[in-house]
Amino acid sequence: MRIWRHAAATRWTLTRRFDPATLNAIEQAIAESERTHRAEIRFAVEAALDVKSLWRCPSARRRAYEVFADLEIWDTAENNGVLIYVLIAEKAVEIVADHGFDGRVTADEWRRAVDAMDRCFERGQWRDGALAGIAEVSALAAREFPAAGETPDELPNRPLLL
Repeated sequence: MRIWRHAAATRWTLTRRFDPATLNAIEQAIAESERTHRAEIRFAVEAALDVKSLWRCPSARRRAYEVFADLEIWDTAENNGVLIYVLIAEKAVEIVADHGFDGRVTADEWRRAVDAMDRCFERGQWRDGALAGIAEVSALAAREFPAAGETPDELPNRPLLL
């Protein structure tokens, strides 16, 4: 069943949900949010996995960790990078945070950010869902890593379509 869901999710599925205007809004929301904290947020969306990736990554969570590593989100000065990952074929949203957040943000708090996105995505509100997730993650980042003067932008703000 999983293979069929991935076969049915195409690049067109991805670009229809995350069109240029939505990508621009996400990029702007991340840039604005990073003025309020020292953390770094990346947003990545994937329509589906190929057969090799399905075999290698038995879950969306595992794939999110792989993307986190591939994008080197772990390579920030304060170890406070956060990946918001969406896998359309599985209707999955995953948040992976670097170890700078360990002991500071609970699993329930991350879950609230995922739930905010899921509620919108279920209604087909892709832009609103992405922005809701960014707002939730930003609030947690601002609480734990408040801005301290001028902070460098260590990672790209542009969402990545995989």
